[in-house]
Formats: sequence, C-alpha cells, structure tokens
Amino acid sequence: MFDGFLALRPACEHCGLSYEFADSGDGPAVFVMFAVGFLVIALVLWTEISYSPPLWVHALIWVPVTIALSLGALRAFKGVLIGLQYRHSAAEGVIDRSDDA
Repeated sequence: MFDGFLALRPACEHCGLSYEFADSGDGPAVFVMFAVGFLVIALVLWTEISYSPPLWVHALIWVPVTIALSLGALRAFKGVLIGLQYRHSAAEGVIDRSDDA
C-alpha cells in the first residue's frame, strides 16, 4: 500500500486496485495527536505525581517518546482511514441540486 513512509503507491501490487480514491487528508494526524497526546499527558502526570522529577528529566523522557509514538502510529492510522474510505465508498462530497427548483 505504501511507497515510502506515508506516500501511497499508484495501485495495489497484488490486486491492481487503484489508490486514486484515497485521500485521508489530515485525519490520521488528528487521530494520532488525540491518541498520543492523551496517553503521553496521562503518563507525564502520573510520573510527576509519583516521582516529581525535574523538568529536564520530563523533557528528556517525553519528547522522544511523543515523537516515536506519533511517527509509529501515523502510518497505521493512515492505512486504517484509507481502508475505511474503500469499505464505505467514501468520496469527495458533491451536492446534487437537481431536485432544487
């Protein structure tokens, strides 16, 4: 499905399905920000309440964890959203005004 980290191939190498319909936009990034943000903030608060480390320790731990989780989850979320687009035949919205008089 992917050609590189996030770029899509023109078509599936197994079945030949064209990925022209696939446009996940910013959806994967939004879902990743919500999921990773919630998880990391919960862990930061737990660490602060339990151990009270200095601020530089928080930065040393949580900046790389946030970056790694975000990059790790982004490709998976993009794949899921493209799969959902295909399953539900989602396309760009077109307003049919033929019934309007």
